[in-house]
Amino acid sequence: MANQITIKDIIEKCNGKLMQGNENLPFDKLCKDTRTLNKGEIYLGIQGENFNGSTLYEQALEKGAIACILQDVEISDEILKKYPESTIVLVEDTVKTLQKLAEYKRSMCNIPVVAITGSVGKTSTKDMIASVLSQKYKVLKTQGNYNNEIGMPLTLLSLKDEEVMVLEMGMNSFGEISLLSRIAKPDVAVITNIGTAHIGLLGSRANILKAKLEILEGLNKNGTVVINYDNDLLNEWYEKEKNNYNIITYGTQQGSKVLGQNAVFHENGSTCEAVIDSKTYNVHIPVGGEHFVSNSLCALSVAKIFEIPVEEAIKGIENFELTKKRMEIKQAKCGAMIINDCYNANYDSMKAALDYLGKLPNLRKIAVLGDMLELGEYSKELHEEVGKIVAENKVDMLICVGKESINIAKEAEKGGVKNIVHCNTNKEAISILKEKLNKQDAVLLKASNSLNFTEICEAIC
Repeated sequence: MANQITIKDIIEKCNGKLMQGNENLPFDKLCKDTRTLNKGEIYLGIQGENFNGSTLYEQALEKGAIACILQDVEISDEILKKYPESTIVLVEDTVKTLQKLAEYKRSMCNIPVVAITGSVGKTSTKDMIASVLSQKYKVLKTQGNYNNEIGMPLTLLSLKDEEVMVLEMGMNSFGEISLLSRIAKPDVAVITNIGTAHIGLLGSRANILKAKLEILEGLNKNGTVVINYDNDLLNEWYEKEKNNYNIITYGTQQGSKVLGQNAVFHENGSTCEAVIDSKTYNVHIPVGGEHFVSNSLCALSVAKIFEIPVEEAIKGIENFELTKKRMEIKQAKCGAMIINDCYNANYDSMKAALDYLGKLPNLRKIAVLGDMLELGEYSKELHEEVGKIVAENKVDMLICVGKESINIAKEAEKGGVKNIVHCNTNKEAISILKEKLNKQDAVLLKASNSLNFTEICEAIC
C-alpha cells in the first residue's frame, strides 16, 4: 500500500490547527460534498466563488463524517462536545492544503504517472490508456472529469496499491495545468490536440497551445511526451522541439511513429490498421468516429513506452469502456440509435461527432445540437462553421436548441439542409423527437453541459 498520509501531516505541513480528535487518523476517503458523503469519510470544506463549504460541517458530522478539514469558520465548544469522537482541523485554505498533501503523497510514491491534456478527447483518451495499461498493471485513473485543481489532487490522494496513475488535466486559464503538473510530476505527458475549447477565455489557439504545454513543467527529466502528429500546432511544435524532448508522435499522417491507416467506421465501432516499428496490426475500437481511432493510436503509443506487447494493448482497446455521455450509444424507446455525446461541446468535438454521424450507412441522420459556450468573440463564427459541417455530412434533420445555435441553423440551411427546426427549450426538442423518430434513425445529441441535453436523452430512451 502507498505510504499513508495522516491528520498529523496536515498539522505539520499545512499549519493545521487540531481542534479535537486523532492526529494519527489516515487522511483518505475524502468527500467535498455533504450530499454524497458517507459515514466514515473525511469532509473537506471547499471555499467556492460564492459559498464556503466549511459552513456545512455540522451537516457532515450529522451524516457520520469521521473528520472535518475546514477554513474560515468558528467551532463552538457545544459542537465539539456534541461530536466528541470526531476529528476537526482548521486550516488557512482547504484547496491549497489538498494540493500540498497531494504533492507530498506523490513524492512518497515511486510509481509512474501518465498525465493527459488537450482541447478535446481528454476523458476518452484517459479511459483508453487506462484500459491498455490495465493489461499489465493495476491502474488508478481520474474518475469522471475530476481534472481540475481540486479533482486531480483528490484522485492522487485516493491512491492505495495501484501501480500506475493516469491523470487527466483540464484548464480554463494560464497557470492551471502548470499547477497540476507540478503536483503530479508525470513520467509521460500526453497532449491530444489543440482546438478551440476555451478560446473565448484565452484569445487564440496559440495561447491554448501555450497553456496546454504547461503540462511539461512538472515532467520527469527523463520523461516522454506523446503528441497528436495530425494536429497542426502540435506538429509545428514537434518540428521545433524534437531534439529537446523524448517525443512519440501518433496520427494518420506519414511520419507518425505510431501510424493509423485504412480506418472503417460503422454502427458498432471502428477498425483501423496501426503501423508500429514497421509492423502492421489490426485494431478494433468499440466506439465509432475518427477521434476514437486517434485515441487508440495514442493509447498504443503509451503502451509502447511501458513495453506492453502490441497484441495485449489492442485487447485493452477492445475492452475499454467510455465515461458516460461521451459518444455513448443508446437505444430510443422507438428503436432509434441515439449517440449521447451531451457532456460538453466545442467546435472540434462537434466536428468529430458530426463526421461520425455522417458516415453511418442506411440510417436517417438527425442532429440535435445546442449552444457551445466559452467561445467569446469567436462564438458566431464557430457556430456557423458547425452549420457548414452539418451540411457537409448530409444530415437529414437538424434540431437546434439555444440562442447561439441559430447560427448553426442558418449556415446549415445555406448548405442545403432542408429539414431544420430551432427550439428555445429542451421540451420543444423532446416533443419534436417523440413525434418524428423511428427505428431507422440515428440521432446525435450534442451541446455544452449547461444546456442539460441529458434531459432530452432520458425523455426519448
